[in-house]
Amino acid sequence: MERPHGDRGPGRSRNRYVDLLRVIAVVLVVLGHWLATSITYHGGRLGGQDVMARLPWTEWLSLGFQVMPIFFLAGGFANAASWTSHRARGEGWGCWLYGRAVRLVGPTTAYVLVAVAVVAVCRAAGVDGAVLDRAGWAVALHLWFLPVYLGLLAATPGLHAAHRRWGLGVPAVLAVGAAGVNTAVLSFHPPVLGWADYLLVWGAIHQLGFAWHDGALTRTRRRPLTLAALGITVLAGLVWLGPFPVSMVGVPGAPIKNSVPPSTALLAFAIGQAGLLLAAEPAVTRLLRRPRLWRAVTRANRMVMTLYLWHMAPVILAAVALYPTGLLPPVPIGSPAWLRQRLIWVVTLTILFVPIALALRPAERLTPARRRTDIGSLRREAWPLLTTGVAAVAVALAQVAAHGFAPSGRLPLPVLAAYAAGVLLLIAAGGMRTRPDRTTQRSR
Repeated sequence: MERPHGDRGPGRSRNRYVDLLRVIAVVLVVLGHWLATSITYHGGRLGGQDVMARLPWTEWLSLGFQVMPIFFLAGGFANAASWTSHRARGEGWGCWLYGRAVRLVGPTTAYVLVAVAVVAVCRAAGVDGAVLDRAGWAVALHLWFLPVYLGLLAATPGLHAAHRRWGLGVPAVLAVGAAGVNTAVLSFHPPVLGWADYLLVWGAIHQLGFAWHDGALTRTRRRPLTLAALGITVLAGLVWLGPFPVSMVGVPGAPIKNSVPPSTALLAFAIGQAGLLLAAEPAVTRLLRRPRLWRAVTRANRMVMTLYLWHMAPVILAAVALYPTGLLPPVPIGSPAWLRQRLIWVVTLTILFVPIALALRPAERLTPARRRTDIGSLRREAWPLLTTGVAAVAVALAQVAAHGFAPSGRLPLPVLAAYAAGVLLLIAAGGMRTRPDRTTQRSR
């Protein structure tokens, strides 16, 4: 989700298409989450319905709104660019991981603090525990991306070394491993094994980002089209002939969910999507040479983390303001009146979200390593603090994403303590940096 700082290696310029893809993806995530939730109000209690569970035809819309592969593809490109540039300067893994991690953890911590404070105030005000549980889960669900991405960040130096040696063989092996795990889960239902596919599936797409960065996927027009054809063909077979549903996001109550954890079908979808996007790169890049369009993309790209983290906040505000007051009366889901309300709903959320996002933009600056000259090098004694801190933050965020900020109406204090410990370890590791020599900086 982070912006590709430091992606200008020797002889390379910033890839504008990567920034555009990230902006498009976050906009579709926001709209998709807003549209997938239908608020209910009965007996003085707010609730929610999953639109795809109630209206099966909407599952086809997930083919357009499932954009998480874009984040991992673009992230792989950005991480390859940043790590390659970092190594070219003779700098080590520690300061690179610290710099990349804090760009995620800084604004995320601001979000966690606000969410925890709101839950605490609501509990003190006597808000119903079931309502608080549901709302706390709704504003935490999208955080699953962060622990997976943090894990891939930590593994990037090793994964990139593997890419330099074996190229596309690495994502191929990861894809085979993901398919094997998915088959075992569907056949034998082991309790934990399926979660490995979060790293295997998204790791495979992250590796495709490496191949995009070094040109292995784009040297000829045929390569991205071949990738797209492969993914689409496999997806069609898995959906029409196999056991997988057409929805590329999880639908409550479905016997098989393609995204929780990511399935082989979602992997095929991601490969097909990546191929189509890479095939479109030359034409779209020409459009991005227009100064006005590029300035708009640049401004939006600066806000992707804010948009991703906070986009469910206006949902809570609008639900409290519109439904108990009768401004949006209850109507049958799927009815013409409900479809009209969808438009009002999205417009209202947009009006609420714009000032929220602008006000919260400074949270993206809560990162002590925004510039390479601020980082220096990280002493080896700090590496255990760094890795333990990243792991603690990732595990805590995974728990919050799975269970919410208020499971059973209560704050998950052990999980929040683990998150706080991880942040403190990152701060401690950052305090063990050696500042770069100013004379060396000026010579560069």
